[in-house]
Amino acid sequence: MAIDIAFFFGTLRQEVETYQVPVVDLIAVQSRSAFKVLVATILSARTKDEVTAVAAQRLLEQAPDTEALRALSTSQIQELIFPVGFYKSKAQYLSRLPHALDAFQGQVPDEIDALVTLPGVGRKTANLVRTVAFDKDAICVDTHVHRIMNIWGYVKTKTPFDTEKALRKKLPKKFWKEANRILVTFGQGTCRPVGPHCYRCVLEEYCPKKGVKPRKPPKK
Repeated sequence: MAIDIAFFFGTLRQEVETYQVPVVDLIAVQSRSAFKVLVATILSARTKDEVTAVAAQRLLEQAPDTEALRALSTSQIQELIFPVGFYKSKAQYLSRLPHALDAFQGQVPDEIDALVTLPGVGRKTANLVRTVAFDKDAICVDTHVHRIMNIWGYVKTKTPFDTEKALRKKLPKKFWKEANRILVTFGQGTCRPVGPHCYRCVLEEYCPKKGVKPRKPPKK
């Protein structure tokens, strides 16, 4: 039986209002800077939000814009962003970023094909920057989005890229920009990768729970 995707998103939109906001979205709200959103998104890959938040704050205090980042050495960047995941590689990407942005007159581009030419930027990062920094339609699919959409049976895919392609064809465009924010927040708080809290989920009675082994409710 197909799920009512509008009902699912409408329910979760209200549910996650009390959850912790993903750090990239928080930076966008606080600064409205595409550069800061891009930097935070690069740092956030394979890193917990709480670690990303502290590292991004340290780095952006020293390098709030492209020219300030250009003035930092790779070793200085490494020190500022440690202990984010793959911090050495990310420091290399960030060190090369100002030169790469020179091709766009020092500005962060808003098109996916342009964004993926930047160091450290794949499709997920590009889609997230396009939606969060520029408020433009894109579907950012990370592991949470990929996993939850398959749990719901809305798609049947093997990789996040396959999920992105499937959602571009199937998901109504009005949900594109908010899908990542809602599902990442929900995935971190309730529908977790290991032992999801199905017993307290607002969608529990409607969710197909495909491939899920729910966590048992705590004993009273």
